[in-house]
Amino acid sequence: MPNRTVNHNNRNRAAYQVDGNTVRRMEAMPDYRKERRDRQEREREEELRKRRRAAARNQAKALRMSKSYVVFLTMAVTVFGIFCGAYIKLQSDVTARMKKIASLESQVTDLKADNDEAYKRINTAVDLDAIKEKAINELGMFYATQDQIVYYSVDKTDYMNQYNEIPQ
Repeated sequence: MPNRTVNHNNRNRAAYQVDGNTVRRMEAMPDYRKERRDRQEREREEELRKRRRAAARNQAKALRMSKSYVVFLTMAVTVFGIFCGAYIKLQSDVTARMKKIASLESQVTDLKADNDEAYKRINTAVDLDAIKEKAINELGMFYATQDQIVYYSVDKTDYMNQYNEIPQ
């Protein structure tokens, strides 16, 4: 049997010396760091699984709705729907009024154009110089003098009552 001595120079490694013609296979010391890392990784995975299970339970619990919550959501959606409908109705009313205003403004513009056209037509149809000449020459009319002009004042009313004849 060969002689074997163990040399403990280093704690992590053991060196074997074998006397004889057969050499045993050298076995390395187990890597405790790797085992520790593996253990830590398994612990992390287990912790992660626990958290996922807890999150799944919480999510399932959150997805369950009570009757009062369903009633509240139904009422909230109904109120929201009513407000949206009222808003759309108001928007359509505003749009309709804007169209009506645009139509009325167009009518006013057309009426003003017609009025201006009629005024110009009347002014061009009447020759004021010819009327003045006929009144002075043929009808014997003349301009008023200063002593024939009578001034009067009106007190904040838009009409006047005449109680006597205007003096000549």
